[in-house]
Amino acid sequence: MVSFDNVFPHQGEKRDFRHYLGGLLGESERRNLFQMAENALGVTYHRLHHFLTEGPWSSSQVNERRLKIMNKCSQRRITRGFSLIIHDYDHRKRGNFKDGVGRKYIGEIGKRDNGIVVVITHLYDGSKSLALHMELYHHGDS
Repeated sequence: MVSFDNVFPHQGEKRDFRHYLGGLLGESERRNLFQMAENALGVTYHRLHHFLTEGPWSSSQVNERRLKIMNKCSQRRITRGFSLIIHDYDHRKRGNFKDGVGRKYIGEIGKRDNGIVVVITHLYDGSKSLALHMELYHHGDS
């Protein structure tokens, strides 16, 4: 079994990653750090926030490990004849204090407003999809 343990050299990082992943996969309607900490026992907002913003871990290493794990799972393995899909997801946001938020065209409302755009790439073989990468789009005036 492949795990994420050697991506995180310290025990605290391993624990915080598990808490964060549990929050992402949990049943809460909102996937923000405050809600993740509220929904789990022994998890604090400040610890999760520090892990995500100040921790020395590499998102590219986590993504490479995720792809390796998914490739070992025969049910998720993409077959020949796949398509590479590049998708941009836009979402309206208030304020401009969050990373990537700026004035841009937001398709869900059909006009320019404050929002974020995330670009996602994945493979699709007609029955299964494998997410490859996700990147927050930063425009020059954001």
